Amino acid sequence: MPNDLQIRSRAEAASGVHLWLVLWKATRTLESIAQRNVEGLGICLSDFGVLEALLHKGPLPVNALGAKVLLTSGSMTAAVDRLERRSLVKRQGDPQDRRTRIVHLTARGRRMIRAMFAEHQQAMERAVSALNPKERAMLLVLLRKLGRGGEGLQGAERLLSEPGRKAAPAALDVRESKRRRK
Repeated sequence: MPNDLQIRSRAEAASGVHLWLVLWKATRTLESIAQRNVEGLGICLSDFGVLEALLHKGPLPVNALGAKVLLTSGSMTAAVDRLERRSLVKRQGDPQDRRTRIVHLTARGRRMIRAMFAEHQQAMERAVSALNPKERAMLLVLLRKLGRGGEGLQGAERLLSEPGRKAAPAALDVRESKRRRK
């Protein structure tokens, strides 16, 4: 039977701060591996992200593409300009909205990102090889749950910070805050 010190140590090891630190370190490790791999392919991470999104999502408006790859408007324009100069993408007008430009992969861009993505996929498989398939599936479920919970708390914090809104009880139900936002 574990003693009080062992029980307390386990509880501290599972604290929110400790969990955040472990997730942060794991994320930094995976990011570093991904970045080294992509840069080794002769392309920057943002350009790779744009090409990968177009490969898997198809042609997209510039602003939607930027949102998918987490690039600001200016960075997105620079990335598309670089890729267009290399004949990997092309911009075309949207027939339904003349203000919108749609980004498409060229045949050359499609061939290039398919080959690069296959190499990157193998590198990331090696990076997470310490986890078996069942552990990976469990980790995905838990991380999604954690992310949804965090998003709900951020929404609750936004609601509470609105002018004129009174503070809610400490045990604010996240589902209730989501319902109020809709």
